[in-house]
Amino acid sequence: MNSPDLTFRIENAGVLRFSVAPHIVFKLCVTNDSPQTIHTIILRTQVQIEVSRRRYSPDEQRRLSDLFGPPAQWGETLRSMLWTNTSIVVPSFEQSIAVDLQLPCTFDFNASATKYFSGIEGGEVPVSFYFNGTIFYSSEDGALRAAHISWDKEASYRMPVQVWRTLMDTYYPNIAWLSLRRDVFDRLYEYKVRHGLPTFEEALMKILESKGEARTA
Repeated sequence: MNSPDLTFRIENAGVLRFSVAPHIVFKLCVTNDSPQTIHTIILRTQVQIEVSRRRYSPDEQRRLSDLFGPPAQWGETLRSMLWTNTSIVVPSFEQSIAVDLQLPCTFDFNASATKYFSGIEGGEVPVSFYFNGTIFYSSEDGALRAAHISWDKEASYRMPVQVWRTLMDTYYPNIAWLSLRRDVFDRLYEYKVRHGLPTFEEALMKILESKGEARTA
């Protein structure tokens, strides 16, 4: 008897509201093309950003040079980027089911995905989902059986960049996060206190202006 044959499709993406941490929710449709009843699926998903499958404006190329280097090198440096790995439990179904695949996001600019999405002006970003895990299903004689999902099961989705921007505007309005080494933070804090500056933003602006960096709107 053959094990269940599943197909996966991403229908849409949106912002998870009222959560402790920011997440993008992808609506994942799982279809069972076999007659067996699915009891549950332990589903692992690897999500990759297919950075080479879209065009970039000159401004985007400039902003993304921190990730990929000068555009002249992009033929070598533009490769699929790992976004995250996640796992969910899919409940019982027979023919098809739609479940929420929640991807945690960060506004820490040390993270490559944050740098990438922040550098994109608009449009869509190609995202690939690769699935793996275990299916628990009923055989024809009623016995509970298990089958493995191989990594060749995948789905593609072109996510609007506006989804990510809405997410960050919702959780971090007019704020960007920057993680610093403790010794660098200590030096910045000492500079802030020494100059009598009330906020870290003013300390950073004073440092930039002292180096001749022009203030921008």
